[in-house]
Amino acid sequence: MVESAEPLELIRLDDGLQSVAVRILSRQGDYYDAEIVIRSDFVNATVHTGFDDDDIEEWGSLLDAVEEDDADAGRDEDELFAGDWPREGRTAYLTFVADDPYVIEIHDAPSTQICVRVPLDLKAGWLAEARDRLAAARGALGI
Repeated sequence: MVESAEPLELIRLDDGLQSVAVRILSRQGDYYDAEIVIRSDFVNATVHTGFDDDDIEEWGSLLDAVEEDDADAGRDEDELFAGDWPREGRTAYLTFVADDPYVIEIHDAPSTQICVRVPLDLKAGWLAEARDRLAAARGALGI
C-alpha cells in the first residue's frame, strides 16, 4: 500500500445528505486498521474497525449479492436481503439492508454495543461506483 496523507476509501455510500464510508488508515501484512465514518444532519461519528484481504474480497461478494437481489423481481417483498461486512463479532461492522431506501447499520458490537441505522437513497449507478472504488482500492493495496 502506498502511504499517503489521506486514508484510502474502500467504501463510500452517499446519497448527498448522508453517508457511510470505510477508510483504511494503515496496513500490517494483510490486516488493515480502518475506520467507519458516518455523516448526517443527525449524527456524525467515527468508529474503529479492522479487516483483512479476505474481507475485502467479501465486500465484492456482498455487492454481487445486492445486485442479484435487486434483479430478483420475483422475491417475496417481506424478505429483505441483508449482509454483514466485515464478519460480525470481531470488530465494528456494517449490516447492509437492501430496503427502499437502502439502510446501513453500523454496529460497534465488541465495544460499546451501539448500533446506528443510516437510511440512504442511493441513486442508479451506485453499485458501479462501489465496484470502481473497490477495484481502485485493490489496485492501491496490491491485491
